[in-house]
Amino acid sequence: MTSLAEWRKAGSFFEHKGHRIFWRESGNPAAPALLLIHGFPTASWDWERLWPDLADRYHILTLDMIGFGFSDKPYSYDYRIMDQADIYDELLRMKAVRQYDVLAHDYGVSVAAELIARDSESTARPKLLSVALLNGGLFPETHRRVLIQSLLLSPLGLLVALLTSKEGLSKNMRNLFGVRYPPDQETLDGMWTLIKTNHGERILHKLIHYISDRIKHRERWVGAIQETDVPVKLINGMLDPVSGAHMVVRYRKLIPNANVTELPEAGHYPQVQMPRQVLQAYLEFRGQIGEHLSTGLQSRPSIGVQDNGSGDRFRAN
Repeated sequence: MTSLAEWRKAGSFFEHKGHRIFWRESGNPAAPALLLIHGFPTASWDWERLWPDLADRYHILTLDMIGFGFSDKPYSYDYRIMDQADIYDELLRMKAVRQYDVLAHDYGVSVAAELIARDSESTARPKLLSVALLNGGLFPETHRRVLIQSLLLSPLGLLVALLTSKEGLSKNMRNLFGVRYPPDQETLDGMWTLIKTNHGERILHKLIHYISDRIKHRERWVGAIQETDVPVKLINGMLDPVSGAHMVVRYRKLIPNANVTELPEAGHYPQVQMPRQVLQAYLEFRGQIGEHLSTGLQSRPSIGVQDNGSGDRFRAN
């Protein structure tokens, strides 16, 4: 694994509304730009297992959204998906990106949906070429909240946020990952550090309003995915209790010509649990849409991945 300290050291900051936003890039700036969008309640470090392989092929860009990871976490702030999409737009402008692809997870799936909607509304912005989605609550009607999410949304949300503990986070993450590929201690330690940095635990009840945003903007975001000409791919861990197999059923029903790769043994964090399979599915998708990349993996193994000898199943360290 790339340690959290190494990840932080390799990043930089820019400002959004007077607040510092942590961001990273890697790869050849002349290569196709790939925007990586993280989920809740973690940060861009979620992508570290895919980072070296993606950097070999693309100019990869990512950031910690406001309220997450190493970015600022102001208490008096209205945390909304629309605003998070604005921050990614700022990064694209800062790097003078003219066209780009997206790989998004969880909370980031809603941000990606907003970017798809914006792409269809304006030709005066960077052109979105493709979108790949990992487990996320695309459809409010199929989103199965875990208890902590419901409590954070309740009138007790602030108290619940302040009482959030490392033990509680670890228990929830083990449930989300599932028994087949549970999170290791370094991953759990890193996730807790990302939340605690800049006292992020005190705003968890504010960040959770993305669930309300998904309900409010459902027609815009689901409609954007249904109607876009941009190729869209879903790579989904099927054991995820929040957005697993049941969400895939809904996706296939609502999204025309649905392009789906199911990972039967992965939970909510497939890029952490089964990075090599996620990478292969993603490269196959890019090959399908005309980039003509090899769908095989490079001879160098992905960081944090070991072949278990079966030839088709891989376990993260």
